[in-house]
Amino acid sequence: MKTFIQSTQLTAAILLSCASGSVGTVSITAHDGHPSGASHVVANQLPPEPGRVQMETNSTHRIIRSNGIPNHGVGQFPNRRNPNSIRAQNYTFRIPLNPQKAARPVELNRQPWGIAINGVLFDPGTAEYWQGDRSGDWNYEALSGKVNLGLDSNHAHVQPNGAYHYHGLPTGLWKTLSMGKPGMHLLGWAADGFPIYGPYAYQSPNDPGSPLIKMKSSYHLKPAPRASGPGGQPDGTFTADYQYAPGSGDLDECGGRTGVTPEYPQGTYYYVLTEDYPFIPRFFRGEPDSSFRRRGPGAVPPRGLRQGPPIRGTGQGRRAPRRPRL
Repeated sequence: MKTFIQSTQLTAAILLSCASGSVGTVSITAHDGHPSGASHVVANQLPPEPGRVQMETNSTHRIIRSNGIPNHGVGQFPNRRNPNSIRAQNYTFRIPLNPQKAARPVELNRQPWGIAINGVLFDPGTAEYWQGDRSGDWNYEALSGKVNLGLDSNHAHVQPNGAYHYHGLPTGLWKTLSMGKPGMHLLGWAADGFPIYGPYAYQSPNDPGSPLIKMKSSYHLKPAPRASGPGGQPDGTFTADYQYAPGSGDLDECGGRTGVTPEYPQGTYYYVLTEDYPFIPRFFRGEPDSSFRRRGPGAVPPRGLRQGPPIRGTGQGRRAPRRPRL
């Protein structure tokens, strides 16, 4: 079963069927909001062409094809900090319909993390490293506010190949789904098949009648000064400035939790995009589909998917993953 969608014509009424396995669509406009301290280009420009998304399902997967063009306002690209123009892509991704948890969290490694319902990728990593040393631990964080990567107020910018992609909560998408009010809205799917929400979820995971609250991650700045590299006190400039502290927030190491959602009333594991680090998770709770690995001219062959240590309730935080990026 499949439907071809021009994103400017989408309606929110079929989101439920999207989650349950048939084709669905959403209504989306624009734009603002960003973490404190970050410098963003206002998303008040029309995309260069309409966004187009096609979804179909077979017995095992949801197949998503899109041109990667957002169906909401975007920032001006190129801009002073991002020299790239938005261009249509030719995406085809497979999303497992019945995702399973892996034995251990799987680290995000040189690939997009997921795809939004509008066909735009979630791709939180950056290619910027301290002193240009891509072999080191000191990968800059896109939403730290310490480096200006020319992101717009959807927390997005453009790769050299023209691919518009999100580094954080897609505020244009979320704002129209929510009509500006707190709500739990399906934003897309991670590469392992589990659904994505954010920033709100039910306070009590299994009670849809409980209040909606903004979820907080369980990552925090390290208390000790950096022992190498740039030195100084961790302030969020680098991914390695953070460590996971089990139980300190609402979400696990993978940025998710188990509970009921409007689209999954019987319960599921789901991810939540947050307004604090990691914004978009840096681990998968299941095995990501191979269709999300980077390919094509100029792509660096993936090293393979590395699994992190199991989540332990020891109270001992460990640093956020080092993630080489394209």
